[in-house]
Amino acid sequence: MPPMVLILMMLTIGLGTLITVTSSHWLLAWMGLELNTLAIIPIMAHRHHPRAAEAATKYFLAQATAAAMLLFSTIINAWMTGQWCIGQQMSALPHTMIILALALKIGLAPLHSWLPEVLQGLDLSTGLLLSTWQKLAPFSLLLQLQPQDHPLFLIIGLISVLVGGWGGLNQIQLRKILAYSSITHMGWMIMVMQFSPPLAMLTLLTYIIMTTSAFLLFKLKKTYSINQLASSWTMFPALTAMTPLVLLSLGGLPPLTGFMPKWLILQELTTQALTPLATLMAMSALFSLYFYLRLSYSMTLTMFPHNMLAAAPWRLNPPNNNSLITAYMTMTTALMLPMAPTTMTLLTY
Repeated sequence: MPPMVLILMMLTIGLGTLITVTSSHWLLAWMGLELNTLAIIPIMAHRHHPRAAEAATKYFLAQATAAAMLLFSTIINAWMTGQWCIGQQMSALPHTMIILALALKIGLAPLHSWLPEVLQGLDLSTGLLLSTWQKLAPFSLLLQLQPQDHPLFLIIGLISVLVGGWGGLNQIQLRKILAYSSITHMGWMIMVMQFSPPLAMLTLLTYIIMTTSAFLLFKLKKTYSINQLASSWTMFPALTAMTPLVLLSLGGLPPLTGFMPKWLILQELTTQALTPLATLMAMSALFSLYFYLRLSYSMTLTMFPHNMLAAAPWRLNPPNNNSLITAYMTMTTALMLPMAPTTMTLLTY
């Protein structure tokens, strides 16, 4: 893709997200979501490959369905209440339809089936954009919805955590594993959103940091499957040493950063007298931790026989912007747990 066209598409994506985040009118928010969708499709299809075209088509169909559903539900709400404002009290039917439409936009279970297939057909840079930035606009709309103690948030969150954990167990493609990981993390966010929106935003921030680290590491190592991970240590020993920390942080293993939002969410659910649900969520998190342990095991403890004729290239030489960003993100992914008490204090007030 020509650089000027890529810059134009990226600016349009940023503009669409900004419009949606700052709008208080449903039609304006819908317009921002559509700008996001239409701008990222050329980036998805810029590789002249049938798999990329298939992924862009599937993404367009899923997003068009969600957009039509969102527009229809907001029209019904305006007809029933006479209000187009996002923060106003809503009727039960359009409120439920809007939640489902935004769940389809993000890729939450049970409306998730498009996400692993689309992510598998994209390169890692576009997959990173889809897994992080494209979540911001629908997530902001979910945050702006008037809190009504809707049980659908809890149901969707629990199903997403279960489906994301089970779906990633039998995968060997890294992009599909990251897609199911995205479903799981979004489930944790939706679960706590109606009780503590600041905690949901903290979970989104840590998810973006950890996912960015994982995608950048896989991009630097040029790996797309578990088999390539097992044979990448000879070419990238330094990255091979850092990658398990990022993967285990994504799985929520203490004392890494990924444990912090799960810990705070379980504490919040217990405070809300939802101890059985918190127990089920904690047990469901073990599925995600298992397939990340499997990735770490295949990368560090299972090595193919290889006779090296030179010293292992431990230095990232020459350093570039990608390697520096990866280093910063990896450090943040591994070392933010000691900030948990301060974070809890900030969320309390």
